[in-house]
Amino acid sequence: METRRHLHLRPRSRAAAAWCSASILALPLALAGSTSAAPPKPEAPCANAQLQPTAGDLAQINTATLCLINQVRTASRLRRLRFSPPLQNVAVGQARDMVVGDYFGDRSLSGRTPLQRILATRYPGRAWRLSTAQNIGWATGPLATPVEIVEAWMHSPPHREIMLTPSYQDIGVGVAPAAPSSLSQGLTGATYTIEFGRRIFLATTARRR
Repeated sequence: METRRHLHLRPRSRAAAAWCSASILALPLALAGSTSAAPPKPEAPCANAQLQPTAGDLAQINTATLCLINQVRTASRLRRLRFSPPLQNVAVGQARDMVVGDYFGDRSLSGRTPLQRILATRYPGRAWRLSTAQNIGWATGPLATPVEIVEAWMHSPPHREIMLTPSYQDIGVGVAPAAPSSLSQGLTGATYTIEFGRRIFLATTARRR
């Protein structure tokens, strides 16, 4: 069976933000440093990690993807990421947008950046500072499972840097059960979007989730 996987790699930007189907954005928080050593691939089993994405199993796919990302963070002695409904909505919207619009990129069909989409949600709340990042990827056939996508990101330094940024606290996972048609060439597959976030609140400011 023919399979395809693409991670949309781009060179690093001058601002030390990783751009490679991954974007790091800050408002106005400075970016945290990256981990230089390659961490181990996920070893402990996550339920449904090898499940093929379909319209009927996206909840399991999202949970498995989050589990795998938290595993590699735990292996590097980093905090586990918390599920964020607003980030989830942004991630799902971007994954679907890429399939409907038959493109692969960080900006939506309407031209909005990942940060602009997050700022339009309730995620920022009353945060004093906000930092976000995004990983995207698509694949076909058996390479479209959560374990294969996360493993591919872990072998890509810019994607790995984002997933192992110590400061991130929140995450949203979005998966569309198809790949952009001009890229997948008729093969079944999936498109993934991961939104990472961190909010800093003043001591007197109530947190909104």
